[in-house]
Amino acid sequence: MQHSTRQLAIGVAFMFGTVVVAVLGYVIAGWPIGDAIYMVVITVFGVGYGEVRTIDSPGLRIFTIGVIVAGCTALIYIIGGFLQFLTEGQIQRALGARRMTREIDHLDNHVIICGFGRIGHILAADLVTAHREFVILELDPDRIAEAQSLGYLVYTGDATSETALTAVGIKRAATLAVVLPNDAANVFITLSARNLNPNVEIIARGDKPSTERKLMQAGATRVVLPAQIGAERMAHLILHPTAADLISSDAHTHELAVSLGEFGLQIEQLTIESESPLIGKPLSSIEVRGHGAFVIFALKRSDGEVISKPEPGTLIVPGDSLIVIGRSGETPAFVDRTVTKKEIRYRGGVVTQRTTRG
Repeated sequence: MQHSTRQLAIGVAFMFGTVVVAVLGYVIAGWPIGDAIYMVVITVFGVGYGEVRTIDSPGLRIFTIGVIVAGCTALIYIIGGFLQFLTEGQIQRALGARRMTREIDHLDNHVIICGFGRIGHILAADLVTAHREFVILELDPDRIAEAQSLGYLVYTGDATSETALTAVGIKRAATLAVVLPNDAANVFITLSARNLNPNVEIIARGDKPSTERKLMQAGATRVVLPAQIGAERMAHLILHPTAADLISSDAHTHELAVSLGEFGLQIEQLTIESESPLIGKPLSSIEVRGHGAFVIFALKRSDGEVISKPEPGTLIVPGDSLIVIGRSGETPAFVDRTVTKKEIRYRGGVVTQRTTRG
């Protein structure tokens, strides 16, 4: 491609030089500039309407022959470079498509991402970090170009088409991520993918809560509602800032909190007031009295200091907040007697805020 571009540039420059020199030559021979330009144009492009003026001088005839030869050479050079430019582009696209098809054919237990919008972009970046093989199925040319510029494997096609799903290896894929912003399209893609591969894990996006049931009926393994998750996250930042800040400050803790609900666990925040009988007690004694029902994994002091993984011998003082993980519905009886309970849900798990009382 660079060679053909260079050839085009050289041909245009040579043609321009030929025209300038030819016009100057005829002007020097005594021709008006208008006649000189007209003569050069019909000569270089082989129109041949006839000579503007009679050329009876041997020197001027030799000069005209040189103009013809130079002009035709430059024109041929330009046309050749242009054709080469087109041919190279087509060949490169064909080779790129063949290479992409070959790489997709070698994928196994990979991830298919349907859609390269905002969610697809973030998902692809996370998969790269995790060293997971994936292919993006996208129809929008701008998004395809962006994905290719990032070095991602992209297949151009409509995700609602079974042909496109088959081309990206749906029958060999481990996971299909359906992240289009269109709920109807996501339902259709889920249904088609489930028919093509009954064993593939399908994680589908839904914008409306009512779409979740339809996606599950269509065959989705899991459904993610970004709007609902975002709203719940904002509610936690407003209503439960201590646990929310602690969770968001560490990626691994955040992932843990997301998964707690699946295992019947919950995060609780215990705020210790000055009248609480827990004042002056070490953290280890509280865990012992809980008979293994919960574990203290963070402590926030009244001055805002957060201590991750506090020492068992750390003493509780008024205003402390204990961030604990425990089994849902099995808070120790002694805690129930000394705290007031407020529940807040967190992505399927339950985050509970309690304030101790005397």
